[in-house]
Amino acid sequence: MNYTSKRQNLKEYLDSFLKGTIYEVNEKKLDPIMIAKKYNDEYTSLIASLFAYGNVKAILKFLNSIDYNFLNSGKIPNNLYYRFQTQKDTYEFFKTLYMLSQEDSLENIFKKGYKKEENVLDGLKELINTIYKINPYRSKGYEFLIGKIPPNKTKGVSPYKRWMMFLRWMVRDSDIDLGLWKGIKKSNLIIPLDTHTHKTSLKLGLINRKSYDLQAAIELTNKLKEFDKKDPLKYDFVLYRIGQFKLLS
Repeated sequence: MNYTSKRQNLKEYLDSFLKGTIYEVNEKKLDPIMIAKKYNDEYTSLIASLFAYGNVKAILKFLNSIDYNFLNSGKIPNNLYYRFQTQKDTYEFFKTLYMLSQEDSLENIFKKGYKKEENVLDGLKELINTIYKINPYRSKGYEFLIGKIPPNKTKGVSPYKRWMMFLRWMVRDSDIDLGLWKGIKKSNLIIPLDTHTHKTSLKLGLINRKSYDLQAAIELTNKLKEFDKKDPLKYDFVLYRIGQFKLLS
């Protein structure tokens, strides 16, 4: 099979899932975006995305235990913990978001970096840097949740899966996503690469990079642009579900 034929077959294979129920989320097909869609707010969505690690049932149990009204009232929950985050970590994180929400929107902060060269990594640097600046608190759990400020290199660097998922939710305005932010090109997004998506992409021959890092996420995104140059991340949920439900085995 020549390259053009193989590429077309892969596109047809992925497109076939888009016609079904791949984007369906419910009690049997759980996903953290259920919380984001319930509140339809950028700050709540950020909480839902950054705590989206581990078992999806445990994630949703924790997310459903939060009284998100603290973003308006300033009454910060002080008795919640989740996996690597202690009660102090979650309290300080929620306090940080409350403080930030009183000053600016996440969208505006992100755009300060993004608009320089229409680069989402520059926007992400601006966001994470601002979060660390507004609150001096630090711990392993706190920094694990937020992540490091993105360096200039991509090889051997975290793919920032939870952050990229948040950006997908905010920017894409179709299918399952919220589209709360405007003026950011869907073609500039980077796929939220998790282990399911990475393994699936390797099996399908979409990428060859075996290292699970930001470089692999960028390479996969560029490959998917061959199928849809304006909206490559419409295939993200497809690849995730294929891996999650072991549809290739």
